[in-house]
Amino acid sequence: MQVKVEVYIPKEYVTSLANELNSCDYLQDGYYDYAFSTTLVKGHWRPLEGARPFEGEVGVVTEADEIKMEFVVDREDLEDVVLIIRRIHPYETPAINCMELLDLEN
Repeated sequence: MQVKVEVYIPKEYVTSLANELNSCDYLQDGYYDYAFSTTLVKGHWRPLEGARPFEGEVGVVTEADEIKMEFVVDREDLEDVVLIIRRIHPYETPAINCMELLDLEN
């Protein structure tokens, strides 16, 4: 089973995350590595009392450019992939979406 992972991350962290995931062979697809895509998106959030925001300030709605990074991994690797994302990602609560993919071969 494969899983599509989407993570929203500041642009300056994409290369570090891609390098780390690729060094663990999580961005391989057949005879290719560094197999991922990115899309520029606009993130919105308001840190609440007790938050330690990477960007923005408590009580104020913040809007900023972010990158949506997408790639596919084997389900058995997902736990390790999420640990890598959380280690490199600068947000205290990174947005990580994981979706199981249909097997269209069967």
